[in-house]
Amino acid sequence: MTEPFDETIHAPNRLRICAFLDATDSTEFGVLRNVLGVADSVLSKHVKVLQEAGYVDISKPTGRGRVKTWVSLTKDGKAAYRQHVAALKAIFESPGQPNDTARPS
Repeated sequence: MTEPFDETIHAPNRLRICAFLDATDSTEFGVLRNVLGVADSVLSKHVKVLQEAGYVDISKPTGRGRVKTWVSLTKDGKAAYRQHVAALKAIFESPGQPNDTARPS
């Protein structure tokens, strides 16, 4: 396996967050929460881990009405996510490697 496996991204909710954000420019926190089907506190925890790793940006644009929180992948976040996906694909595409647990039929 040549691509690095990223433990920060690999957690299921963080992987889903990165996958969703990779397909968008920016997403409102509430939309992301609904897509994942988790509580605000759960999403906040995972977003904070990704933010501390430099993988996501958080913005709270001010304007009329209630301030909403927006989440987006950084350039480093996009690169890390795509490398992680490549590492996962390499695991599935490399039969016969030491980590292959398939039994002969």
